[in-house]
Amino acid sequence: MKANLMQISAASLAVAAVLLCLAFPAAAGEKVVIFHAGSLTVPFVEIEKRFEAMHPQIDVLREAGGSTKMARMISELGKPADIMASADYAVIDKTLIPKNADWNIRFATNQLVLCYTDKSKYADEISADNWYDILARPGVVWGHSDPNLDPCGYRSLMVLQLAEKYYNQPGLYDKLIANRPEANVRPKSVELVSLLKTGNMDYAWEYLSVAVQHELKYVQLDDHINLGNYQFDEFYSQAQVKVTGKKPGTWITRTGSSCTYGITLIKNAENRQGAVMFLDYLLDPEGGLAILKSMGQPPFVPCRVPTAEMKAKLPEPLQARVEVRQ
Repeated sequence: MKANLMQISAASLAVAAVLLCLAFPAAAGEKVVIFHAGSLTVPFVEIEKRFEAMHPQIDVLREAGGSTKMARMISELGKPADIMASADYAVIDKTLIPKNADWNIRFATNQLVLCYTDKSKYADEISADNWYDILARPGVVWGHSDPNLDPCGYRSLMVLQLAEKYYNQPGLYDKLIANRPEANVRPKSVELVSLLKTGNMDYAWEYLSVAVQHELKYVQLDDHINLGNYQFDEFYSQAQVKVTGKKPGTWITRTGSSCTYGITLIKNAENRQGAVMFLDYLLDPEGGLAILKSMGQPPFVPCRVPTAEMKAKLPEPLQARVEVRQ
């Protein structure tokens, strides 16, 4: 009797496996390759885990780094990828569209905070009112990510420029930069987390979501300077940072605006069906967007595209996930 039950069970599993393959014929055995901002690492680990549990026939492969660097790996080096998620949607607009991508969905926001630990110098003294004085003190080690590779890097510099204007402190930006050696500029913002936790750095500019996910202490800044409130975009636009362009010797000027994350499907995606399925889950208010929210990163619900023409270019399952909104 036991043998018969085992045979029936094995047969049922075999039938179920066949049905699964029939349900997703093109996706069976797919490997979906995602390049994404380092600040998305923690939520994307959880999103990947839940998505793969729902779709065991799809293997999600992620590579994280500074958004500008990741986009250039696709546009300049021809690295194969299916999806690109950037901490600054403008990176996709300027680096991947129109050659490598057709559209760009804005799916989440963030803000800049100044992170530290109990080991940081003046940790018991720093506040939203005196942080810039403390960063200027001799012996205080602080840093940010590389503005040429990572949006958090040029946004960190924008925060300093805006602070000079908001607090009416002429020369503040130059004073602070003079107290930050080039060695304190790292390729991506998440690298600074380990430096903080080991006591090798006192303060580092990060996204609020990264601070929450890594249980760091942080100074939350006024909305006029934290790049976290789109209602202050006009004030943010006073900040400008020059970064390296697509070709050696060329430059691009990044203008301050609120932190908005973008995501796209690469035109020559080898694993298109699985990639669209992943995007559909990511942009689901009950799925990926809920995970982002739980990890300190407010999502747009629904997500956004700037024009009806762009919305029409989206794969059909994704059109229901977005609204047209500037």
